[in-house]
Amino acid sequence: MDVALDLALVREQCRIVDEVSDLLLQSYVDAAVIHVQMHCDRTLVEGDPTSDDQMAFTADVRQAVLLMVGHWAENRGAAGELSTEIALGVSRLLWYRKRF
Repeated sequence: MDVALDLALVREQCRIVDEVSDLLLQSYVDAAVIHVQMHCDRTLVEGDPTSDDQMAFTADVRQAVLLMVGHWAENRGAAGELSTEIALGVSRLLWYRKRF
């Protein structure tokens, strides 16, 4: 994976103290990053993209990942789908990054 999120930041965003392991949180981060890459049809990279197939891991993209991770961590027993509010927030954050 070309991008990384500090799990301390993820825990703070999600208001998680101890009930979720780092391993589980990292799997949520990995899944969210893959979702963003597929949604935008680009690979996320730290720093400046070097091709049209890459997209910078900017603050808005990072927030979209954090929204998904937070939702999945809070709703671990659910089927894994994003709520309408979270899905709309993620879509809105990524709209201008999406390649059509």
